[in-house]
Amino acid sequence: MKKLIMLLALLVVNSIAIATPVNVNSADAKTIADALAGIGQKKAEAIVKYRTEKGPFKTIEELMQVTGITKKILAKNPNDILLSDTAPQTLTPETKK
Repeated sequence: MKKLIMLLALLVVNSIAIATPVNVNSADAKTIADALAGIGQKKAEAIVKYRTEKGPFKTIEELMQVTGITKKILAKNPNDILLSDTAPQTLTPETKK
C-alpha cells in the first residue's frame, strides 16, 4: 500500500513539474497562467492586454515590456513560451542570466 501511495505521489509531482508550452500570442489568460511558472492570472491578463493593444510579441524578451514580467520569470520558462505554434524561441544569453 505504501508503494502505491508513493507512486501516486510521484505521478502528481511529475505532472505538476512538466509544463506545457504555450503560445503567448494566441492563448487566453487562463491558459498562460496555467502553463507558465511565476505567472498568475493577473500577469497573464496583462500579457493578453499588451498583445491586444500592441500586437503580437516578436521576441520573448518583449514580454518584459509587460508590467511584472521579469528576466527571472522568462528564465524559469525557457522552453515553455511560444510565439507561434511551432518550436519554442530561445532566450538571448543576457536574458538567461
